[in-house]
Amino acid sequence: MFEGVDFALKRAFDLVGATLLLLTLSPLLLVIVLAVRLSSRGPILFSSTRRGIGQRPFECLKFRTMHTDAEQRQADLEELNEASGALFKIRDDPRMTRVGRALRRYSLDELPQLVNVLRGEMSLVGPRPLPERDYEMLEDWHRKRYLVLPGITGLWQVSGRSELDFDDLVHLDFIYLERWSLALDLTIILKTIPAVLMQRGAY
Repeated sequence: MFEGVDFALKRAFDLVGATLLLLTLSPLLLVIVLAVRLSSRGPILFSSTRRGIGQRPFECLKFRTMHTDAEQRQADLEELNEASGALFKIRDDPRMTRVGRALRRYSLDELPQLVNVLRGEMSLVGPRPLPERDYEMLEDWHRKRYLVLPGITGLWQVSGRSELDFDDLVHLDFIYLERWSLALDLTIILKTIPAVLMQRGAY
């Protein structure tokens, strides 16, 4: 979708932005590393296979927010799913650690994805990458969202996140694709800050 000058501008914006954010947030990242390490057994980072541009798989990084047997337990929790469409969300997910619940509340678990941005697998702003379980449930018309790099934040995050129906979220992705500009990316990033602090639709 983004080609030529547009792609170069967006990629430069991502590289500069991700580098500055990693440097600025490094003290916070260290605190989170220690909190995850000391609060529960398991790795600090959780690597999840997601689909990126062209539906190609990549390993999406997050701070671990759940106990290590979370993926094995998911099938038993499907009937408790509170989200619509392809999404899987439980407000009080029993697999969550105490520290993980706090990280999810303020979306701090997503910060390692800045490394995915530097690798060229993600963008600062774009459609959110979905877990494989959700990806397998997509309808054909949903897959237009894979014409661009997935993002750490996007119109989903500043428009209600988990409070919206899945089809509404996908339509927001299409609006982003049609109206993209660096100014829109910057606006979404700035709007993400109050959305996160107010915990809008976050769980």
